Amino acid sequence: MAAALAGTAHAAVNARLLRRAVRAGPLPDVSVLLPVRDEADNIAACLDTLLAQQPRERIEVIVVDDGSSDGTRKIAEASGVRVVPGTAPPAGWLGKPHACRQLADLARPSSTVLVFVDADVRLEPDAVARAITLLERHRLDFVSPYPRQLAGSPAERLVQPLLSWSWLTFLPLRLAEHSPRPSLAVANGQFLVVRRAAYQRAGGHVPDAVLDDIALARALRRTGARGGIVDGTALASCRMYHGWAPLRDGYGKSLWAAFGSPQGALGVVAALGVAYLVPVAAALRGSRVGLLGYAAGVVGRVIAARRTGGRALPDALAHPVSVAAFSWLVVRSLVEHRRGTLTWKGRDVPAQAIGG
Repeated sequence: MAAALAGTAHAAVNARLLRRAVRAGPLPDVSVLLPVRDEADNIAACLDTLLAQQPRERIEVIVVDDGSSDGTRKIAEASGVRVVPGTAPPAGWLGKPHACRQLADLARPSSTVLVFVDADVRLEPDAVARAITLLERHRLDFVSPYPRQLAGSPAERLVQPLLSWSWLTFLPLRLAEHSPRPSLAVANGQFLVVRRAAYQRAGGHVPDAVLDDIALARALRRTGARGGIVDGTALASCRMYHGWAPLRDGYGKSLWAAFGSPQGALGVVAALGVAYLVPVAAALRGSRVGLLGYAAGVVGRVIAARRTGGRALPDALAHPVSVAAFSWLVVRSLVEHRRGTLTWKGRDVPAQAIGG
């Protein structure tokens, strides 16, 4: 119970400290960079929002097609943006980090800020300008405006809200923003804004990182860069998966690497169980303390949902089920990784890939 109460109190503090998007100020030259692989269902809508960014004359959009086989490249070319066929990742590289590194190299020399966006993200017309204004106002080197996470199916509604809930509950946002410790550096590659000079000092995307966004944030931190997650609720939205199977496989490719080691992953599962599943079991046996622990978890989910544009109720009432589902996904990812059977978009997930 105490752990759940502490987590909810911390989420409430973070909800107040989370940096909000501000009115857009003057914009430098910016390169918006979109790595894609088999995104035919997403890329047209994404590019529509990128091409609507203002002021348009300051913003270039570049797409690197990472070996798509579903017509993604033709759709991108029809939009009129610059589309470059990516080269196959060399030995030691994973596909997405390699595509992102190619994009950074293609950005025009005058762009002082690089903006990485995923194809399943939809930006508001002033999203890029407001995010960069936030970067400038607080003298940061990178910001990751966390998009509003959309969830349609029951499986998505069960698992996806844990993304925002987790960093609001466990990450000390302001400390993480300025701390020199790489372990506190967090970013979301769905929408990531970084000063070009800081990106280059850090060496760019980490070649073998399954969690390319977190690995980049840690590389930036090691070279003295400051930054982290900010509020992107009013700037962007993202529906990562449509249904259970894509969600299961998407989490499966990376959860094994999310906590540093198999022991770390199992430790996280155990801690979540103690904080959010044990109280429910106790409450079902009539424990008032257990009921209070369950209520604390629900309140934490409500705080996170209301702060980040998610659905609060009735979804938050199923928080223990969400935690159990996530724990199963972690264990499954570990097992499939050990067996060497993980794949993503037609590529094997290498056995030794790391998160940075």
